[in-house]
Amino acid sequence: MYKVLLADDELLDLEGMKRFIPWERLGMEVVEAVSNGFAACEVLNRQAVDILVTDVNMPNMSGLELARIAIDKKPNVRIIFVSGYQDFHYVKEALSLKACSYVLKPMDDEELISSLLAAAEELGLEERQRETEENYRRMKPMAQNDLLIRLLEGELAWDSSGSLMKLAASYGLDRLQGPLRAAVLEIDDLQWLKAGESELAAARDKLENSLKRLYEIIYSNGLYSCKLTRNRIAVVLHGEGLGRCLEEIRGSIDATISTALTVGLGEEVRHISDLPLSYKQALEALDGKMFFGRGQVINYEDVRRAPELSDAKTLDIRLDALFQAMTDYDLVRVHDEIDNLFKSVSTLRSKFTVYNLAMYIVFKLDHYLQSLDEDLFELLGMELHSLDVVLKFEMMGDIRSWLVRKVFEISEMIRKKRATKNSRLIREILKTMKERIKENITLKDMAEQFSFSPNYLGHLFKEEVGKNFSEVLVGMRMEQARDLLKNPSMKIYEVADRVGYRYIPYFSRQFKETFGMTPMEFRKKDS
Repeated sequence: MYKVLLADDELLDLEGMKRFIPWERLGMEVVEAVSNGFAACEVLNRQAVDILVTDVNMPNMSGLELARIAIDKKPNVRIIFVSGYQDFHYVKEALSLKACSYVLKPMDDEELISSLLAAAEELGLEERQRETEENYRRMKPMAQNDLLIRLLEGELAWDSSGSLMKLAASYGLDRLQGPLRAAVLEIDDLQWLKAGESELAAARDKLENSLKRLYEIIYSNGLYSCKLTRNRIAVVLHGEGLGRCLEEIRGSIDATISTALTVGLGEEVRHISDLPLSYKQALEALDGKMFFGRGQVINYEDVRRAPELSDAKTLDIRLDALFQAMTDYDLVRVHDEIDNLFKSVSTLRSKFTVYNLAMYIVFKLDHYLQSLDEDLFELLGMELHSLDVVLKFEMMGDIRSWLVRKVFEISEMIRKKRATKNSRLIREILKTMKERIKENITLKDMAEQFSFSPNYLGHLFKEEVGKNFSEVLVGMRMEQARDLLKNPSMKIYEVADRVGYRYIPYFSRQFKETFGMTPMEFRKKDS
């Protein structure tokens, strides 16, 4: 509620404003009603006042002087002057103070109410603008991260009109001048894999701290980056001296981060539109870690030339197919995909490459389960150091046997969890939506409340309900609005507010799209 301070040396007028104005219905609260400017100043020192209603002509301190003090304390305070004088001098001074209104005595209650509503509307608009600016400030890094990912993945086609370049310019990406080169950095600290349950939190904190320092180093070098997974970051190297720039970053990382870091490096390109190619190469180079080892800078050129990699080209495709079969609980296809996987890497001979293959499969499985909001080690019900067995594999057959057993276990657990968890989860979300229908709730809010990623929760919601989150929310709001409109004592703007709409035209338009008539037409038809 908006806080209102009344100041008038005419006690009858003061008492009349307190008693006959429906403050609560206006969404306002009178914090105090005082008879002089000095008492009003004391209130302003104690309270955050949103609206000051003051007589212009008070003894000792005029309302104009009081208004100036109030504005000094809170620049966005709204001032409504009341006065028995129509003198142009007073009106001119009031206008110079950006007064919302100038109401003449004897006051008409409706005129004062209208002025108060106008003040509240201005305050509400300012609040929404501040919220929008704050949301923009908070969302900008995420939006920039998303834009850069889409740019690297080739989702943004560069058109002749330059509209996408303007979008990139809004985040400073237009400053990316050739030569350009994509790099993908991956923190290789395996402590989180080997830690016992009691050490898990500390291991994860260490990973987060390492990522934080990594971002600081990248930012201090004037580079653009985006987070890809829990321990992967993509970086765009630009300008002359790319190699030197990368070496400086590696030196800073080695000096400040006590974890191994592997870098996959794509080839140089000349224009921002060619970055997706370099990014794709950087990912392929990073996958070569299985063969080149951790803590290295792996160039795409080296990966492309490595003869032993020829049988591993389809490894990611095989793993993706395997994980999809696992999620679908298609155990026959799981078995077939594992056979296909090991046929595709059948020529690997060295113990070193077999060891790296085992760890690569574990990392890929963990990343895939993260996208489903599942935890690999939680599903397997074991402590993380149990994966030491993976590090001891010497034969392909050993990896194959372990993988078959574990993927079957995970597939069964996902199926059981989905059968029991999803329906309960969706019921809880629908219940929460109804309880919070008056608020400006979003899928992101629900995802945060129930500890899911927005993308995954949106997919799960549509899969269970058959409609997306926003469609269901609008339907709920319209159904409730239709019921409330049947009550003739409720104003249409009150109905809109009760179902989460602050902008009446938007509410009316959405109501008409749902029911084929405006709220006013519905009310007339129903009466």
